[in-house]
Amino acid sequence: MAPLRLRIDGRTFRDTKNREVTLRGINVAGDAKFPTSPDLPSNKSDHFYDGDDVSFVDRPFSIEEAHTHFSRLKRWGYTLIRYIFTWEAIEHAGPGMYDEEWIRHTIQVLRLAKGYGFHVFIDPHQDVWSRFTGGSGAPMWTIYAVGLNPRAFPATEAAWVHNTYPDPAEYPKMIWATNYTRLACQVIFTMFFAGKDFVPKAIIDGKNIQDYLQDHFVAACRHLALRIQEAGDLENDVVIGWENVNEPNRGLVGFQDISVIPYEQKLQKGPSPTAWQAILLGSGRSCEMDTWDFGGLGPYKSGSTLVDPKGEMAWLSADYDDSRYGWKRDPGWKLGECIWAQHGIWDPSDDTLLEKDYFAKDPESGRKIDCEYFTNKWFMSYYRKHREAIISVHSDAILFCQPPVLEIPPSLKGTKDDDPNMVFSPHFYDGVTLMTKKWNRYWNVDVFGILRGRYLSPAFAIKIGETAIRNCFRDQLSAIRREGIDYMGNHPCVFTEIGIPYDMDDKYAYKTGDYSSQSSAMDANHFALESCGANGYALWVYTVMNNHEWGDMWNGEDLSIFSLDDKVLPLSPNPNNKDSKSPSASTVSVDRSSPAYSESRSNNNSPVSPRNLRQTLSTPSLSSQKSNTSAVLGSNPGYRAAEAYVRPSPIATVGNVVSSGFDLRNCVFSMTLECEEAATEDAPTEIFLPEYHFPRDGTGVEVSSGKWTISVDDADGGMIQRLRWWHDQGKQSLTAKGVKTRQGIPLGQEAEAPGYLEQCRQSGCVIM
Repeated sequence: MAPLRLRIDGRTFRDTKNREVTLRGINVAGDAKFPTSPDLPSNKSDHFYDGDDVSFVDRPFSIEEAHTHFSRLKRWGYTLIRYIFTWEAIEHAGPGMYDEEWIRHTIQVLRLAKGYGFHVFIDPHQDVWSRFTGGSGAPMWTIYAVGLNPRAFPATEAAWVHNTYPDPAEYPKMIWATNYTRLACQVIFTMFFAGKDFVPKAIIDGKNIQDYLQDHFVAACRHLALRIQEAGDLENDVVIGWENVNEPNRGLVGFQDISVIPYEQKLQKGPSPTAWQAILLGSGRSCEMDTWDFGGLGPYKSGSTLVDPKGEMAWLSADYDDSRYGWKRDPGWKLGECIWAQHGIWDPSDDTLLEKDYFAKDPESGRKIDCEYFTNKWFMSYYRKHREAIISVHSDAILFCQPPVLEIPPSLKGTKDDDPNMVFSPHFYDGVTLMTKKWNRYWNVDVFGILRGRYLSPAFAIKIGETAIRNCFRDQLSAIRREGIDYMGNHPCVFTEIGIPYDMDDKYAYKTGDYSSQSSAMDANHFALESCGANGYALWVYTVMNNHEWGDMWNGEDLSIFSLDDKVLPLSPNPNNKDSKSPSASTVSVDRSSPAYSESRSNNNSPVSPRNLRQTLSTPSLSSQKSNTSAVLGSNPGYRAAEAYVRPSPIATVGNVVSSGFDLRNCVFSMTLECEEAATEDAPTEIFLPEYHFPRDGTGVEVSSGKWTISVDDADGGMIQRLRWWHDQGKQSLTAKGVKTRQGIPLGQEAEAPGYLEQCRQSGCVIM
């Protein structure tokens, strides 16, 4: 059996030459959340409820455009793809009815990704369960299976859905995430994870709703894994593994009192019902509730409002034709009535709350439930089912374990679940920037520290100044990684989501081309990733259809590193003679008398350098798609802070990485490693050096020992510039100095940036 292209060795990833692999990844693609036919981004309402008759073929992009996107991502230095698909994409027509055309398209896309040398892991993605509950993920038939009527969600506020909002342009930013605390999601996630314990009357086709939903979802994932295996050239070669599900949520499990907002519910925005108020609204009762907004220090109460469904219920009516999808609902599960009333939580005859602590204890053991208890019992029960289904097909699959977001990980260390092929895959977002859509250079908050009770008061968690903010991000990511080791065991840690909003400051960058705020925020997040000790990350997100008006085309989010309305960094021409093995005299600035001197070979006669920077950086998007964005938001395209995310990184390291990082302001990459044996001729340490920062005639390299070369080649698929370093054993260090440029600078002002003229003079440029 051939050695695995990527394997886990304790807390690190290794390649076939036993070098440590650093995974620099991107989520592909945000467009996969909604169908292509009909084309239904979240700001459109036409045919929205025709959820059975949809197609996701050509998501994340068409075969014709795949090369454009993959070559771009490869040239930006990405080696890992978190491949987004939704349950709806594969099983939208009904239970057990799989879309084989979409599967064939997916396999074609994965085969093309293989040609570019990407590592891919599959992400069964969901946000607040489904498009029909305000997010993405599950097919529409699951809403009917749990007894809910999605057409009644607007009136009952069981979910805030962008597609059905009266004015999509005015849909409140980030309110979609509050759907986790509204009726539809609270019902569905409770049923999905813990239906057998808390909803025993919910029986369909002879199964409790928990098993019915989980079995269908897991079977769909297994079916896709099987088709990938049957393709013959994808498993392990490109598809390295699977994630369990995106951002699992506990629903109502563990609520100690459904008549109050739980202390741990940190996100509140807009009308904010208690679980009890959400139940009443779902049964057509009017309720007055608090309204909340989000400020610099988090959510704050902004007032109150009366929500009146006028008798409309979120539950399916008693005369609903339940034969639509071919299932048989147990007679003990009555349609037309709230499922919680059927379980004695409240009395609809007089609207009396009878058991406010119904979800507080485990019915089986009587133990009090908290978030940690939920994770260890109900989440892990699901995780095991998903894991067994995947490895029954893909026995070598790397399993990316993602517990509930920012909660304490499951206690797996030293147990049978302490799987050597498991990866801890947490998420992290700077909540202040994400919710306010502003980059505050002056202060931020240690949210993770607050969640773990490390401060007597939240006021002590405030960090002042940009340096303190950057260090705070680093410390939060480091603490999350260490917590994974403490609870789950010695496994790699890959942050499978982290990113920034681009529509900051009322879309100021789109009107001016100045992405300074985005560049600073992106650099701060990457500084944290590089210095926290993680083994990699997958940035959120690459969206093919992003534009300045509607962002990622989903719920008002705008986190894509690519936009149709912005310029992309140039793709340098292919080398004239990529087969040449002979070294050429280096054009990189080095001291030839230094012990660290090495020859560098590069056959590229048209690199990105200060000499041609103005021309090459104006290279237009290679996408064939066009944007219809208004002139106000589309007349000043910028680089979209590309200088902050297109950055150097280790690819494969002989021995172990001790530290590595990129100082964007000074354009300096530094790295320290430790190895027991020296690098060999066929297995050097390899580093991605983006041409934008490190042009041939503007780069200096210092190493503690050995020799190095810089070349542009497609050694593992896809053209990138890489530095290869043959060093001695022991502790070794490398520093690469590139060309300093101004962060976030608008187009047409490059030559005015501080230090630019001096950089050109140093490299022998002629300024016209």
